Amino acid sequence: MRKAMLSMILTTTLAAGGCSSAGNPLLEEWDAPFGVPPFAEIAVTQYEPAFTAALADHDAEIAAIRDAAEPATFANTIEALDAAGAGLARVSNVFYSLNGTMTDDAMQTVARTMAPILSRHRDAITLDAGLFARVDAVHARKADLDLDAEQAMLLEETWKGFVRGGANLDAAAKEQLKQLNEEISLATLKFGENVLNETNRFELVMDDEADLAGLPASVVAAAAETAIQRGHEGKWVVTLHKPSFIPFLQYAGNRALRQQVFEAYAGMGDHGDELDNNVLLVKIADLRAHRAQLLGFPTHAHYVLDDNMAGTPEAVYELLEQVWRPAVARAGTEADDMQAIIDAEGGGFDLAPWDWWHYAEKVKKQKYDLDESMLRPYFEMGRVRQGVFDVAGRLWGLEFVQRTDIPVWHEDVETFEVRDADGTVMALLMTDYFPRTSKRGGAWMNSLIKQRYVDGERVIPVIFNVGNFTKPTADTPSLLSMDEVGTMFHEFGHALHGMLSDCRYKRLSATSVARDFVELPSQIMENWAFEPQVLDMYARHYETGAAIPAELKEKIRKAKHFNQGFVTTEYVAASFLDMDWHTLAEAADEDATSFEQVSMARIGLIPEIISRYRSPYFRHIFSGGYSAGYYSYMWAEVLDADAFAAFSETGDIFDPATARSFRKNILAKGGTEDPMELYRRFRGRDPGIEPLLVRRGLQ
Repeated sequence: MRKAMLSMILTTTLAAGGCSSAGNPLLEEWDAPFGVPPFAEIAVTQYEPAFTAALADHDAEIAAIRDAAEPATFANTIEALDAAGAGLARVSNVFYSLNGTMTDDAMQTVARTMAPILSRHRDAITLDAGLFARVDAVHARKADLDLDAEQAMLLEETWKGFVRGGANLDAAAKEQLKQLNEEISLATLKFGENVLNETNRFELVMDDEADLAGLPASVVAAAAETAIQRGHEGKWVVTLHKPSFIPFLQYAGNRALRQQVFEAYAGMGDHGDELDNNVLLVKIADLRAHRAQLLGFPTHAHYVLDDNMAGTPEAVYELLEQVWRPAVARAGTEADDMQAIIDAEGGGFDLAPWDWWHYAEKVKKQKYDLDESMLRPYFEMGRVRQGVFDVAGRLWGLEFVQRTDIPVWHEDVETFEVRDADGTVMALLMTDYFPRTSKRGGAWMNSLIKQRYVDGERVIPVIFNVGNFTKPTADTPSLLSMDEVGTMFHEFGHALHGMLSDCRYKRLSATSVARDFVELPSQIMENWAFEPQVLDMYARHYETGAAIPAELKEKIRKAKHFNQGFVTTEYVAASFLDMDWHTLAEAADEDATSFEQVSMARIGLIPEIISRYRSPYFRHIFSGGYSAGYYSYMWAEVLDADAFAAFSETGDIFDPATARSFRKNILAKGGTEDPMELYRRFRGRDPGIEPLLVRRGLQ
């Protein structure tokens, strides 16, 4: 039945006169291994015609489903909807992958052009009364249908997507919703563009060697390389890319320059100029609030959380409060330790936010005889990545074979064929780890081709990990910080979720899960990163090849709770800020700066720390997918700390039975079942918060 339905859709599409693919590689078959697109052959001018053709084809597919003469069935309506839009997904996946990693003015123009068009296209499907009538008819008969668990979930999620998208609204409300969605799509896109441009435009140019006091040789070399790239040869440049400004804040002895760099970071999007985001973010919050109310929810947070594990804003605030109280108390103690060093050195000033990283390093050196410069030589990027691969090999028998015959979008990109223990090819993994002006900040995972089944055959996913890690210099390879090592393990966990997915339907596969569940596979991987036996697998000196010494591993172990007050406080503060913005019934009259100040004062954020992201550059919530969802990392950490305890309790962090269960019940399942049921099946019980508090040293 499914083959017949797909054949009917294709026939109808061709009869409707889909756009010709001649000369446009985005619309032609890709013959590279794994179906990877020919990046070098794609011109920016070809995206809009490709989108136009793909949208027309998808419209024809939808019309064929809606107008079918046969009564609505699970196969001809629900499965057909899931299968439709393959061409649009191909074009979208390529464009948005490259707009995040290789953007420029021309790409951003395409993004701005397509944002309202794609918004209208999505709304046209969701708000199509005839189409929803067929979906609703199948859903109404669900008790009488012989569906397995995955089919039942696809039906429920499809129906819920229509309802949450406004299918039950009257005609006037549907028009209002379309306008809101279009405005939100453009505003969020503009917000992200502004943050990228703000990140790229700042540079601290130093021409006096005295200003380099305290900086390790590797940081000085990186600043010199950046200066050459930015046209300041013979000088040193610090930017707002994390591998540049964080080491500067940690080690620079010049306090005034630390303040200059920190305030540039903290002031992004907050200068009252063409890149200012304050008015824009208030508009986004207000539009979201009105959309939620149109759909029957009090606030945007209620709308978002209704579809997440947390369920309600009250549940999120309760979790944040549980962690906040011990975290901010711990942060106060950490601040006292730093102030003591400032006073002992005769500093004559009070600890300020631009001092925290600098004096945290001094405290770590004083208490644990440990600092980043001692560790970086053992964390060469290639070895760390191999360590990540080796952990996956120990846990699930995976093998990663480098491929050099795969098209890539930049010379920094490397590709690996991923094989299961029995030799089955599971996925292709692509990694893109170094910052550039064309790449947005942060780290993420996404897919060019998503896992699913077509005619009984598993589609091999093409997954990529992106980072902005410390770049190699002319004399030194990429040497990572501990934070960067943890980030690599984290994003690889997301990649595993995509690579080991074994789901029939693309709507449910891989990372298509509740936002506060999606971080479980990523965050649990961080637990292995600094385990002594794992360090033995990858931590070797980049010059000598010597294994990391036992005394350094012991220092890492002893310092595992170091600075956790700060790390937890700045994160939870940002989570509160997100929730406060998105529990507003309306935001139009808010002043962004005042609102943020009141929000942070209410929770008692200490003056030495700012929220991890201030509102004007909080891209996760104002241009990403984490609005009313930034708390998800903490919610998932409750799960991942408890889940890793399942390994530890066996006495073997690579316990085969526990690893098999995690793969079967979490990594392979995508969104095919209720996430808490999946977790209970793995763990045998509900998770508890105690392992999280213990791990962070907050209990």
